Amino acid sequence: MTIKVKICGVQTPAILDAAVSAGADHVGLMFFPKSPRHLSLKEAESLAAAARGRIHIVVVMVDPDDSLIDAVAKQVRPDSLQLHGAESPERVAAIKARTGLPVIKAIPVAQAADVVLADAYAAADQILFDAKAAPGAVLPGGNGVAFDWSALSDAHAPFALSGGLHAGNVAEALRRTGATMVDVSSGVETAPGVKDATLIAQFIKAVRAAAPQQAGPAPQQAKAS
Repeated sequence: MTIKVKICGVQTPAILDAAVSAGADHVGLMFFPKSPRHLSLKEAESLAAAARGRIHIVVVMVDPDDSLIDAVAKQVRPDSLQLHGAESPERVAAIKARTGLPVIKAIPVAQAADVVLADAYAAADQILFDAKAAPGAVLPGGNGVAFDWSALSDAHAPFALSGGLHAGNVAEALRRTGATMVDVSSGVETAPGVKDATLIAQFIKAVRAAAPQQAGPAPQQAKAS
């Protein structure tokens, strides 16, 4: 099985090129002003133009309003959207209908009980399980914190995994969870928002080496998309 890799929070053409060269499948362009990885519409439009046809483009937003959604869809023209806030199932469905784009919905996880929340998001094309941010945290994700992967033992496959991943632990994460996609941001940075081409290459190499040995929990019924 080929595990998809998303490098999230890409901000420069050099790092975009590094992600493509290393074999990443997706790049994430962040729209969240509190994040050190935030992009303006103009910056994202330029990066997306450079990425188009080379790699899958994901725009990441946190509880976006309709004006931002419309601007992103028109100017950036991503391949898919990632919703990383407290969007309700109804809101996810509405955004998908409004844009006609596939939607990834992030579900914050601290314990097994959080995983069942994913079941309500039938409109989402992909579920991403991420570490739940600590109370008072500025960012809903990208904090470099992992959660207890055993919480995903009853998760419906396929799903994506994020939260505290890096080259040193991603093989174990894949083995224990059975995730079919991994999403990394801080784990390939030397400082918040500062991506490193060598770390990106090391991360993707670790994923590719681990994929043939991936075990994970027994397959369950796939989410409808």
